[in-house]
Amino acid sequence: MNSRRKLLKTLASLPFIGSFTGAKAVENTLFEAPSTLAGRDFFKELGLRTFINAAGTYTSMTGSLMPKEVTDAINYGATEYVNLDDLQDKVGERIAELLECEYATVSSGCFGAMSIAMAGVLCGNDTEKVKQLPNTEGWPNEVIIQEGHQIGYAQALTNVGAKVVLVKTAKDLEKAISKKTVLLWYLNANTENGEIKWEEFVSLGKKHGIPTFIDCAADVPPVSNLFRFTKMGFDMVAFSGGKGLRGPQSAGLLLGKRKYIEAARMHTPPRGETIGRGMKVNKEEVLGMLAALELYLQKDHKKEWQLWEEQIELISNSAQAIEGVTTEIHVPPHANHVPSLRIRWDQNLVKITPNDVRKKLREGHPSIQTVGNSETIGITTWMMAPGQERIVAKRIYDILKEAV
Repeated sequence: MNSRRKLLKTLASLPFIGSFTGAKAVENTLFEAPSTLAGRDFFKELGLRTFINAAGTYTSMTGSLMPKEVTDAINYGATEYVNLDDLQDKVGERIAELLECEYATVSSGCFGAMSIAMAGVLCGNDTEKVKQLPNTEGWPNEVIIQEGHQIGYAQALTNVGAKVVLVKTAKDLEKAISKKTVLLWYLNANTENGEIKWEEFVSLGKKHGIPTFIDCAADVPPVSNLFRFTKMGFDMVAFSGGKGLRGPQSAGLLLGKRKYIEAARMHTPPRGETIGRGMKVNKEEVLGMLAALELYLQKDHKKEWQLWEEQIELISNSAQAIEGVTTEIHVPPHANHVPSLRIRWDQNLVKITPNDVRKKLREGHPSIQTVGNSETIGITTWMMAPGQERIVAKRIYDILKEAV
């Protein structure tokens, strides 16, 4: 535990927060602002506030910021015409080579990957069935999910005509399998909520000749997850593109066995009479996703992790400098697996609620977005530009100090 002297020394090194412009300048040391490149500040013109992201890769907060290498790829894609299917074929082969799997495709986010994968399993290579979705009456159309893995995003499966069957145990799963069963679906983020773990889930699928799918939307980092689950034997794996990979927010990756990925592609543009026609991925996003993946694989992940730990520790130390405040540094075991911080306090000593602290952070200058509940403030730093953690640390300290 740090001494109070050390905590105060930490605080003394924090910068004075003068204006929102200062925060923007720090951000631009890592990411070149698109509005600057375009010569216009579009968000300002529209009356929108940007913010420091101390929360994470939430879709509502527009995910992550793309590095220059990714935006360069997107800009390049906008300069020429190319056949969309040919591009997806070549990029799919390249991604499969990078991730040591049979095949891959760039999808419209992880949700889109789930939908086209499910559609591919339902229809196989039957072009007439492709046109009939979501009408699957009379077909094998059941997907088995553990009860602890059932979340709203399972609608990506039911939207295309699948019917969900919920189970609790491996025994329940085997009992639920019938001639109607076409897929076993696993949610990695909820691994601890289900009795059946990865290897057993895969083995059950192989035993009964049913393909297995794992949703890993927010499961990068660690980088090893990009390889782990296909090598484990899952037939299909899906990742969000605009989270830890820092690709386009509306893109994703679908990896796995070639026959399933090719069947999924039958539902995607440029084909027209399909359930996935609206899940279009343009050439710019396809190239941006490839560039993001290549860049991510080249990163020094240990150095990046060390930076996140140092940033979280600084914010933790500054909060603890207030009497009555305690902090907890933790790393979620699955999904958003990054150093994270919970801040709580004795409201008899610090007379403000976490909801009010979040409101002050959000409405202040610069605006700072955090998460949490009625008892805690939740913070991550992996979506911050280096230096922004100091702004966040100072603002949290000032707000809590004023409430003493």
